[in-house]
Amino acid sequence: MREFDLWLTHGSDLADRAVELLAAAGVAEDIGGQGSRIGIKPNLVLPRPASQGATTHPEIAEGVIRYLHQHGFKNLVILEGSWVGDRTEAAFAVCGYQALSAKTGVPLIDTKKDSWKNQDAAGLEIAVCDSVMALDYLINLPVMKGHCQTNITCAMKNLKGLIPDREKRRFHTLGLHKPIARLASLMPRGFTLVDAVCGDLDFEEGGNPVRRDQLIGGFDQVLVDAWVCRAMGFDLEEVPYIGMAERLGLGSANVDSARVAVLQKPGMPVSARNSRKVAQLLSRVDQREACSACCAALVFALHRLSRQGERRAAALPLSIGQGFKGRGGDMGIGSCTAGFARHVKGCPPQAADIIGFLKEQA
Repeated sequence: MREFDLWLTHGSDLADRAVELLAAAGVAEDIGGQGSRIGIKPNLVLPRPASQGATTHPEIAEGVIRYLHQHGFKNLVILEGSWVGDRTEAAFAVCGYQALSAKTGVPLIDTKKDSWKNQDAAGLEIAVCDSVMALDYLINLPVMKGHCQTNITCAMKNLKGLIPDREKRRFHTLGLHKPIARLASLMPRGFTLVDAVCGDLDFEEGGNPVRRDQLIGGFDQVLVDAWVCRAMGFDLEEVPYIGMAERLGLGSANVDSARVAVLQKPGMPVSARNSRKVAQLLSRVDQREACSACCAALVFALHRLSRQGERRAAALPLSIGQGFKGRGGDMGIGSCTAGFARHVKGCPPQAADIIGFLKEQA
């Protein structure tokens, strides 16, 4: 039995942080034989740099490859198929994966051009690309971000890039949630390493990145998605495919009992410039040296409250940041405001906890 269920780390040196997290989780030992064929699956939904909040940072994939090479694994491939209407080759080039492939020698597979076969997914036939079914192990590198139809997209939703375009279209006719859960049942064993660096606030195409500087790892893709769901301020019922996958026996959505290892705590204050939407959400907040992870949790919480019509809760005067350590005040967010009359615990707190706190205070 593993000591932890989830691993978190923070920082801007993404390749090093990826190596650190994979080592702490013991991924090499989980893979087994060095001849194993290992797939690395980023989220390259469209040709847009990761800084805009839609795609996986290539530095994370580079860290994964470095870690695997250090442990003698050489049979590696990077697999992806961009969404319908965009070219994967363009995404590989713009997002830095063409250069990464040339640097590391790991080949790129465009699943749009792959052959496929129908597979039985708990009673639902799903076409899956043959290159995926040939894998012994899959390292999934989703982006933690919002989604216009499923509210969030992360581990299980990212697997849609491993099916042909015709099947992606059919998923929408089936309502997305059921086929997403079923598709997860067909995947090889693996590990999920989430790019929670600057995922978009509410849209899978990016444009409103929320700086978080965090990586999240776990062997249980259901638990990873449930954790992300709470981190973004959603109830599990608002992302139905998570509960569906749990009922299929694919993992646990019990976030409250998860054992979490924090390898590197949030550090330096965020310096990235916010988009107009994010800046507007934070316009009433007194930020003093607020780190990215804590500030991101607050942004997600305020966005959810605004969408729920909780205007009073979303407009409460708040303080956040390391500049409030050892000081007093009224309402604070995070452990740095422990001296305040009222504050949300956590370093960083979850958006769901912030939402509950603000509703109580409104």
